[in-house]
Amino acid sequence: MPRRPIFPRICIALGFDDAEELISHARREADSGGSFLEFRLDYLQRPEQGLEAIRRFHAEYPDCLVLCTCRRHQNKGRFDGSIEEQIRLLENAVLAGAKAIDLEIESAESAVESLERLRAGSQLIVSYHNFSGSAGVETILRRMMKIPAAAYKIVTTARRPSDIFRVLCLGRSASRVPLIVLAMGEIGFPSRVLSPVYGGIYTYAAPAAAEGTAAGQVSIKQLRHLYRVEKLSRSTAIYGVIADPVGHSISPYVHNRAFQSRRIDAVYVPFRVPAAQLKDFFLLAEKLPVAGFSVTIPHKQKVIRYLDVVDPLARRIGAVNTVWRKAGKWRGANTDVEGIVAPLAKQIRLPKSSVLVAGNGGAARAAVFALAEQGAKVSVVARNIERARALARACGGEAVPRENLTSRHFDALVHATPLGMHPRVGECFFDHDIPADVVFDMVYNPMETELIRRAREGKRTVIPGARMFVEQAVRQFETWTGSSAPRAAMERAVQEALGPQPESIM
Repeated sequence: MPRRPIFPRICIALGFDDAEELISHARREADSGGSFLEFRLDYLQRPEQGLEAIRRFHAEYPDCLVLCTCRRHQNKGRFDGSIEEQIRLLENAVLAGAKAIDLEIESAESAVESLERLRAGSQLIVSYHNFSGSAGVETILRRMMKIPAAAYKIVTTARRPSDIFRVLCLGRSASRVPLIVLAMGEIGFPSRVLSPVYGGIYTYAAPAAAEGTAAGQVSIKQLRHLYRVEKLSRSTAIYGVIADPVGHSISPYVHNRAFQSRRIDAVYVPFRVPAAQLKDFFLLAEKLPVAGFSVTIPHKQKVIRYLDVVDPLARRIGAVNTVWRKAGKWRGANTDVEGIVAPLAKQIRLPKSSVLVAGNGGAARAAVFALAEQGAKVSVVARNIERARALARACGGEAVPRENLTSRHFDALVHATPLGMHPRVGECFFDHDIPADVVFDMVYNPMETELIRRAREGKRTVIPGARMFVEQAVRQFETWTGSSAPRAAMERAVQEALGPQPESIM
């Protein structure tokens, strides 16, 4: 086995159909501190033009490590030539200055006698890609190791959360076999952050100003500055958020900023967990292991069945948004309560106030129980009147049919449905006048929901969802770490993540 190769932790994948554009992006990344770049020759309209691109870039940035790939279309690449033509291009790429070559196992097995020339002038990486699943990776690795190489890359597609661990656990053998291990797709995203922690010698990133070359590939800026991949280690605590969808969540921005602010060795990643795969996620969480996680749509109620200890208020609510592990037990609480009460209490006196809650899911349950405990007179409206009645009965409130709202008015409205949330940004629960003086929308992305926009136009007092988000996130951070939360840093992270807003969110 060749000596263990030394690569930077992040390889920036560059795939463009024009050689000048390829060089332009490569220069930009190198000037920003990128030292390890993948040139995808198969993306070029004329792959041979990539050789001159490598030569020119190497002359300008001799200290940068260029990895050259020319994947054939039979392996989901874009190169239509024969294996012989592929090998010839890669040999010439080495002569042009490429220090590493990525060659898929199918080509390597068909050109064993030609590989010695590639190994002589570069670090040869033999790769395998499974675009349909993650099964059989151990067998694939044994097959790959029959080809002498500097490292082996196994990239699968995650169909369920436990697939992440299936591929990451291969990295544990990295002490004897240099590996690059990743799971593609949104479900597999955490592997792109955690792979180097589990023995992978590097991970891939998309360039700062262009799309990546694989599903789920994340921007170099996020990998380096948000997730701090280059600083993670085996001792790093893993936290996250489980949801479906999860791509809109700003929780990673806020909690990673909080960890950094308090110099806590932890990382927070988004886990996409489809509704039917919650049990499977707990298998992953046990194995990684995950220290704690936020819970949002659609899991706030169903997650309770997988917990060992549930806070009494969260049990009464029937919904949990915060989970952590202590003494080997999964524990759950609901910090949405503080996130709802604190912003509203600044606008109205809650005891005996009239508050309408729109919704009947986990967020709505947290709202009605929190407000009822504060002495508010709670009314519930939902598209399903029977569910609204059930929720109203549970908190001692009343259910209001939607058609009756035109004749009712409340001190405050708490909107707790997904309507208006990205990507359903143009939708609004109310198709008539908003029946309250204070409008609190629990949706925070986007900040200016259709409901908030209409409330502003109607001269209502508005409470954007980000105020609740920060309040509940502060409580989550303190629950997980036992440290005081850096509130100011978390508020800045929310503002940066959501972008410019009509007015201050805090």
